[in-house]
Amino acid sequence: MIIFAIESSCDETSAAVIRAENDRVDILSNVVATQIETHALYGGVVPEIASRAHLEAISTVAERAIADADIVTSDIDAVAVTCAPGLIGALLVGVSFAKSLAYALGVPLIPVNHIKAHVAAVYPANPELKPPFYAVVVSGSHTSVYRVTGFTEFDEIGGSRDDAAGEAFDKVGRRLGLAYPCGAGMDALAAEGFLSALSLKLPSPHLKDTYDFSFSGLKTAAVNLIHNERQKRDLCDDDPLPDDIRKEIAAVFTRSVTDGIQKCLSSVIAEFGVAPIVLAGGVAANSHLRNALSTLAKKEGVSFISPSKDLCGDNAAMIGIQGYYEYRAGARAGCDLNAYASEESADANGVFSYETDA
Repeated sequence: MIIFAIESSCDETSAAVIRAENDRVDILSNVVATQIETHALYGGVVPEIASRAHLEAISTVAERAIADADIVTSDIDAVAVTCAPGLIGALLVGVSFAKSLAYALGVPLIPVNHIKAHVAAVYPANPELKPPFYAVVVSGSHTSVYRVTGFTEFDEIGGSRDDAAGEAFDKVGRRLGLAYPCGAGMDALAAEGFLSALSLKLPSPHLKDTYDFSFSGLKTAAVNLIHNERQKRDLCDDDPLPDDIRKEIAAVFTRSVTDGIQKCLSSVIAEFGVAPIVLAGGVAANSHLRNALSTLAKKEGVSFISPSKDLCGDNAAMIGIQGYYEYRAGARAGCDLNAYASEESADANGVFSYETDA
């Protein structure tokens, strides 16, 4: 089975081709057009600009994905597309393109949940992985812990009550003088900070006696810490902090995030039992978070799995992979498929209202 997939939930326009045979899923092509340079001018994603950039890129990206996969459009058996959650304008570009293509080819259209797709990115390299397992999805917009009981069945145990971890990394990184997006820069800066003793402290994002997080308070505490360190040195707005302090703040902030997520997952395992651990989403590329959850997995005697770094961020390959399992479960959409900003609004409109999971 050949699935053509589209992803446009935020600021990456992506198209991919997936082949599924004998219960194995392989990536034939995965093309991503990023808008990082454009949004870096504003320090974050501007929704209207993102939507217009998707419109400009989507046809070219789709054509290249088909060419890279060495197929023709008549080989396509189904079209999968992200329809929730995400930026409405950005999602609508991908959904509209996918609906048109599926209609023109006379093939099924498969609606895909972006969060589930992040987890699906691990399947091609780990065909032995089968539910049940725990999935921790950490990105710029989402930080959630799930019990995955089937390829399309996710039970959210806990999540952030306000900001996501990725958004907090970006906000703190910018205050430390890093270029947007700040994830890789914070990772590298923290690695240098961990080489020395850490005297500074920040609160944990894990909310006591729950499986939830609050990154807003941690983010504010980190920003205040940066301001306090600047005031101690009587620095002007344009004067950078000394490198050793920047590195220590990055390390302390990263440790708070990773320890909080590790502590939460440890509590989940104590409550619900041991199972393999999957880390997915854009922030899954963070080496310190990978190490923290890998250490927890070794302690619990279970496997730890995360996508390769090129599949951690938003991409259409993960949409096609999850699309295959949604297709097997009976997911189909018509030309009335819409885009939804949240999972809740998609569920309320019955987008993912099928029951079976193969």
